[in-house]
Amino acid sequence: MSESDSIDDFLAGASDGNTPKKKTNGIKVTLLVLTVILAMVVGTVATLAYFANRSVTNMQELGDPFAELTDRPTRAATTDGEDAPVNFLIMGSDSRISAGDVNDWKFGAQRTDALMLLQISGDRQHIAVMSIPRDSWVTIDGFGEAKINAAYSYGGPALTIKTVEQLTGVHIDHIAAVDFTTFEQLTDIVGGVDVSTTDGTQHLNGADALKFVRERYSLPRGDFDRVRRQQLWMSAVMKKVLSQETLSSPTKIMDILNSMSEYVSFDDSLGITDLVSLGSSLRSLDKDNIIMFTAPVAGTGTSDNGQSIVNLDMDALTSVSKAFQTDTVSSYVALHSDSLDTLTSRPVD
Repeated sequence: MSESDSIDDFLAGASDGNTPKKKTNGIKVTLLVLTVILAMVVGTVATLAYFANRSVTNMQELGDPFAELTDRPTRAATTDGEDAPVNFLIMGSDSRISAGDVNDWKFGAQRTDALMLLQISGDRQHIAVMSIPRDSWVTIDGFGEAKINAAYSYGGPALTIKTVEQLTGVHIDHIAAVDFTTFEQLTDIVGGVDVSTTDGTQHLNGADALKFVRERYSLPRGDFDRVRRQQLWMSAVMKKVLSQETLSSPTKIMDILNSMSEYVSFDDSLGITDLVSLGSSLRSLDKDNIIMFTAPVAGTGTSDNGQSIVNLDMDALTSVSKAFQTDTVSSYVALHSDSLDTLTSRPVD
């Protein structure tokens, strides 16, 4: 992420108290979504200045992976006076080799352990997050059929974007990479979180949270249950971060910013003024309108070369993708809640 030319003007307004309170609250929500679903929160005017001066410049940059892409899907159509939905592709990586640091990328060395398509609706009243299983068997341009998490290994952020766009037909506006270390850091900053599973309610500190979201071998559905654990953790942290206790504490907010700047990367087209604008438009977002679900799956199998793979339900995925394309995800999920694997559809193991 890079600073825009107008950042000095923004900071001048922030320092003299000209930033409206409603806009500041909206920025809190925006950056929460982009940093707990990506892990970064901005609160008071003083923190805004701190963020702009320090956190933006400290944060790893993913460059402009969109520059090399061609034949991309069209953006969702809008009517006069309406905003377009904003689509983010979120890549989560185990810190063995961090996808959060673009300088670590080596051909064939890295794969994303979590992949999410996040859409902020055009009316800014809903956010939808669709997790794509990392072993989903897809076509990767130039490499043939492979697990979707290999796209990052073969071609970095650009090929990952292209693969998801070709799979879903959804135009990606921005991309973010998050190191799983954030699970531990962020959980401790907010004082731990409570999660409810089939084993009852558990209070997780940072180390516990990292184990919780990494575990898959002991779970009945393996990676599928791990995805739901990641969603459950994000939901729990979101509620904790959006609490008055956290938002009213500059110390906690700055701790979050300091921690997240080490482990979160955005494409460099997402500047501070973009965040301010998006934040302002999200000022009335209700956190209960954040929907989390997993891409439709037909089952598991084995590839011709012996790999254990996930077979996506392409008919159902086409329907879900159409909802993303037409900015109707919230209504689609409500109508198909019985067939989608949402966070609230059943208990988490």
